[in-house]
Amino acid sequence: MTNSSPTGRRSERLALAAAGVSVVLWASAFVSIRSAGDAYSPGALALGRLLAGTAVLGVLLAVRREGLPPRAAWRGIAVSGLLWFGLYMVVLNWGEQQVDAGTAAMVVNIGPILIALLGARFLGERLPPRLVAGMGVSFAGAVAVGLSMSGDGGANVLGVALCLLAAVTYAAGVVAQKPALAHGSALQVTFFGCLVGAVVCLPFSGQLVSDAADAPLPATLNMVYLGVFPTALAFTTWAYALARTTAGKLGATTYVVPALVVLMSWLFLDEVPAWLTLVGGALCLAGVAVSRSRPPRRRERTEDTEPESGSAAVPVVADAG
Repeated sequence: MTNSSPTGRRSERLALAAAGVSVVLWASAFVSIRSAGDAYSPGALALGRLLAGTAVLGVLLAVRREGLPPRAAWRGIAVSGLLWFGLYMVVLNWGEQQVDAGTAAMVVNIGPILIALLGARFLGERLPPRLVAGMGVSFAGAVAVGLSMSGDGGANVLGVALCLLAAVTYAAGVVAQKPALAHGSALQVTFFGCLVGAVVCLPFSGQLVSDAADAPLPATLNMVYLGVFPTALAFTTWAYALARTTAGKLGATTYVVPALVVLMSWLFLDEVPAWLTLVGGALCLAGVAVSRSRPPRRRERTEDTEPESGSAAVPVVADAG
């Protein structure tokens, strides 16, 4: 049931704004990964990004003196750190080196659908018709964007499998993180999840040192950017929003990312989108709007009728629209 009180509406607006910060920064990550990925191997890029993110989040945690999260939060932190912060980043970087951007976008964008299904199964979340319809429209838009960006022979079995694994680990990580946020703050859950991911990626430390020695400065700066903004900031604002809404509804907002990637590629990389790309981006935005919309509110109307034989007036409930 939606909280219609002023406090509830304010909390919902803040959650939506926080999610907006996350999707904008995650969209920008695709541009940075394209640059850094030419100089850094998938594991090295993931580790460098996580180390930068952990450093920034650690400073913030120390300044705010939040300390360790409660014991009840650790299971969700460990699982999300392993799957989302660790495995997801490695396999996504690897997958995007095997397939073209369009194919990667199509496969990875089953993630929000998996989040909704897993949220319903493990978190007891509802699947409102508007959420399902909105995700369907947005997924159709993501497919259109993917088809328009796909190159000739750009897909292979390994690359598709890696992108599929990335979608599954992303969805499972989000659903695992949700219960942890009932016990720890967004900053605590994000920092320790990022730390777990960095520990998981430590086997790539040798590659990171080797790649950093040969990488051009712009590639290294892009890796640091990925750690500070799309990781430290975006994952924290995402956790803040996730603590205040359902995983399925929040996951649907990430369908804004393909539309933003198209816009950013147009503005910063001078990649003029095809008409199918624009149509797909519009569908992504339309689907998110549908998934975030509310059904017409029901209102109560009491008809003033003359009581008969001492009977009371009967309230009549009518639909608002």
